[in-house]
Amino acid sequence: MSDTKRRPRIGLVAGGLGAYWPQFPDLLPTLKQSSAYVSERITGFDAEIVDVGFISDAQEGAAAAEKLRAAGCDLIVGFLTTYMTATMLMPIAQRSGAPVLLINLQPTESMDHATFDTGQWLAYCGACPLPEMANAFRRAGVEFRSVSGHLRDERAWAKIGRWISAAAVRKVLRHGRHGLMGHLYPGMYDVSTDLTMVNAHFGGHVEVLEFDDLRVRVEQVTDADVAAKVAEAESVFELDASVNREDLEWGAKVAVGLDRLVADFDLDSLAYYHRGLDGETHERLGAGMILGASLLTARGVPAAGEYELRTSIAMLIMDVLGAGGSFTELQALDFERGHVEMGHDGPAHLAISAKKPLLRGLGVYHGKRGWGVSVEFDVAHGPVTLCGIGQDREGRYSLIVSEGEVVDGPLMRIGNTTSRVDFGRDPGEWTDEWSASGVAHHWALGVGHRAAELRAVASLLGVPLVEVGR
Repeated sequence: MSDTKRRPRIGLVAGGLGAYWPQFPDLLPTLKQSSAYVSERITGFDAEIVDVGFISDAQEGAAAAEKLRAAGCDLIVGFLTTYMTATMLMPIAQRSGAPVLLINLQPTESMDHATFDTGQWLAYCGACPLPEMANAFRRAGVEFRSVSGHLRDERAWAKIGRWISAAAVRKVLRHGRHGLMGHLYPGMYDVSTDLTMVNAHFGGHVEVLEFDDLRVRVEQVTDADVAAKVAEAESVFELDASVNREDLEWGAKVAVGLDRLVADFDLDSLAYYHRGLDGETHERLGAGMILGASLLTARGVPAAGEYELRTSIAMLIMDVLGAGGSFTELQALDFERGHVEMGHDGPAHLAISAKKPLLRGLGVYHGKRGWGVSVEFDVAHGPVTLCGIGQDREGRYSLIVSEGEVVDGPLMRIGNTTSRVDFGRDPGEWTDEWSASGVAHHWALGVGHRAAELRAVASLLGVPLVEVGR
């Protein structure tokens, strides 16, 4: 996915009470200087900024609201530079159609109390209107969120950065095109997904595809196309001696067809499954997906097997956050070492592998028809976060999150991604709590501790977040 499609549009409005300006002539220039700094910092987060300037009264607030509404922002940042009334920001919060983040960043860590006069103090008074805004927003049914600090407080900017990253996720999902190809893996009730609910919770579009959409494209792939994709695979993967050349070339041919399918339908993610029968074409296509799906995932178009639409979306969320996001399920518990072993057969996010990923040849795919090449690796050791999309009986979605550490230990060599995750607690107790959270049996595993970012994502998406602790 291009950087442009992921770059959020951030609306910025700064304000203060106009009654102060004639009383304290030096105050407004000081506040506008702070506002310019905030604008510059937000642009530095790789965000497009719509800066509507400084407002001083309710009329200017209403005019700013119309500009921001027309701009179609993914997040509005309201900078409280000093005291201002709620009526100045309420129209913006109500009309913009975007979530609002209020920031209170005073000029420095503390005032110089011995020398400051009233005008200088007022530049530090952004905290004063924050409870007023919160109260008014709550009474109006507007979701409230804020960050307080000082202009060069990197802790505050890290928090603001999380909200901007969350806005990028919101943008991608609102405009996302999610491919769903094939049919449900028989019997997987937890995986079945109502396409209307995807749109209702996240926006975007689900493109219903058939394996024939892939078949016709694979049939058009030339020998030269296959050779180029094989060369790409040989540069990306270590090839195990078990890899059959004919199977590798078939996987490469399907990979080229997948590239064209994604381009033709402008897909941001893909979930797929086809059972097939007796080695017919559709079975061979389904079995040949792993190489191409893994290469797609590594370049920012997550692909998940077993028709796992909600997990392909969770993988996309993690990828937008810069965490990768690999298709994952439970594999075993190691009570001796205190680890949870997890991973999956099929496509994986190559960018988060601990080392050069391996292609292994398999004569049988467990639980699935067909044979061919499969991806094997361990996720890079260090902090990781799991993210799944749960659903309750009323149809409501939630983000299910848990942070852990990928650690060293023995791994299976069976053509699967497999990692050992230490959650700092008894693996059986963690597994019971994780399973009771409402998560399905698949999720995305990404690198880094991302719970704070995912809390912001959940807030902007308007869905609950359930965190399974360490």
